[in-house]
Amino acid sequence: MRKTLSIDAVRSEHGSSLVEAAIFIPVLLTLLLGIVDFGRAYYQGNEVAAAAHAGAIYGSQNPSDISGMEAVADDNAPDVPGIASTAVWGCECSDGSAASASCATAPSCSGTTDVYYVQVTSSATYSPLVPWPTFNSSFKMSSTVEMRSSLD
Repeated sequence: MRKTLSIDAVRSEHGSSLVEAAIFIPVLLTLLLGIVDFGRAYYQGNEVAAAAHAGAIYGSQNPSDISGMEAVADDNAPDVPGIASTAVWGCECSDGSAASASCATAPSCSGTTDVYYVQVTSSATYSPLVPWPTFNSSFKMSSTVEMRSSLD
């Protein structure tokens, strides 16, 4: 004896919610992981920029303290793994026409004054939580801030 499907059995909606959930849940989880990864990257980028800014502010008050600028920048971003900062300082004309690294020689400024400048660069590598197929496995984030202060 052979059983045949009736029209009512074909039109039945039993189990359709389960099929819809099976399709929707992986899409939702992928979207959620993408949002979390993007949020982490955005946060780390802001922390790297803030670290460079903090180092430059310190450097504008203590221009020749390179190790201090780098330490302040690195200490300002404790949540960023592997952050590294570099700093340089020097003298330049207030109009930016001539500069001298570490103020070894005074720049020749015509009609303008000499000012200190400091430049702090902070960088870190961001690794996503999930290895996304179309993106690199890690991204280098970097921020450079330059500030000037008067020679006193």
